[in-house]
Amino acid sequence: QVQLVESGGGLVQAGGSLRLSCAASGVTVRTSTMGWFRQAPGKEREFVSAINWLGGITDYAESVKGRFTISRDNAKNAMYLQMNSLKPEDTALYYCATTKFRITRTPDGYSDWGQGTLVTVSS
Repeated sequence: QVQLVESGGGLVQAGGSLRLSCAASGVTVRTSTMGWFRQAPGKEREFVSAINWLGGITDYAESVKGRFTISRDNAKNAMYLQMNSLKPEDTALYYCATTKFRITRTPDGYSDWGQGTLVTVSS
């Protein structure tokens, strides 16, 4: 059983930065694709970024490209999301997720999810 725990969320002013972390335990995720999703109040959960198990392939939503950077440390079973130049529209609950398959932007393609960490960006 995979357990994912996100951390690093908080309140930040527009233009600021945050670094989210996702710690995995229970089962190794070293060969799993890992992804970040977010859900704002009243909106659907949306894809943010994903990284394959070797870390050589990444994908970003257009809305965060150039501002967010995804990375992973397989030795620590961890994944990170460096978020720079944050905007109020980035405000959401951020989730990490894993899948045994290739990168996908569809939430249904991921089998394990964390509980989320809240990011609030003030204007």
